[in-house]
This record gives sequence, structure tokens and C-alpha cells, in this order.
Amino acid sequence: MIKASIGVIVGFLLWFAAATLGNLLVRALIPNYHAAEALMAFTLPMLLARLAVGAFSSVVAGFACSAIAGPARKAVYVLALIMVVFFLPVHYRLLAKFPLWYHLVFLGTLAPLIMAGGALRGRLSTKVIAAP
Repeated sequence: MIKASIGVIVGFLLWFAAATLGNLLVRALIPNYHAAEALMAFTLPMLLARLAVGAFSSVVAGFACSAIAGPARKAVYVLALIMVVFFLPVHYRLLAKFPLWYHLVFLGTLAPLIMAGGALRGRLSTKVIAAP
């Protein structure tokens, strides 16, 4: 139970760490992104980049949670639920600033990508253990 709880906490924190690093990378790679960010006036490529960063962060968080929690698969589900509950009010407040499809894609893929990260970690550990 303690390992599962630590896994959820680490996954939660790591989501934001990965998102921050990804956002810094997006700022460096996409011209005028920083200016658009201040105004919340993103172009389509910028929105897609933001979704990619969120997707990457979700997979990383699920992977880390699973790596720490071990066989306690419920920890990844708890993390996914916590992240959705955390982001629902955020996206509600931002509803008018982004197209509806953006919110639907972000919120609709958040939990599945976290669970995919957890499953990926599970598959990798199984292959490492099964390897001769």
C-alpha cells in the first residue's frame, strides 16, 4: 500500500516535471510560441505540440507510477483518476480559450495514456525477467 501511494505521488509530480520540460522544448522549437502562450492564442501546430507534451507526460507518469508501485496495478488507475479530476476544473476555466476538440482530446486521452504508460512498464519488466 505504501509503495502504491508513493507511486501515485511520484507519478503525479513527474507528470508536471515532464510537462514543464516538454513545454520548454516546445518554446525553443516553435517560433513565437512564448508570445502566443502569454496571450493563449495558439496556432494549430502549437495546440498539437501541447497535446503531444501532455501525451508524453501522461505515459511517463503512468510508467513511473507502475515502476514504483510494482504489481499494484490499481495505483496506475488511481493516478489516472486523480489526474482527470485535477484537470477537469482547469479545462473548464479554459473552455473559451481553446477549441472544444482540444479539451476533448486532452481529457479523453489523459487516463488511457497514463494506463498505457503503466502497461508499457509492465510489458518491459516481463520481457526483462523472461529474457535468458
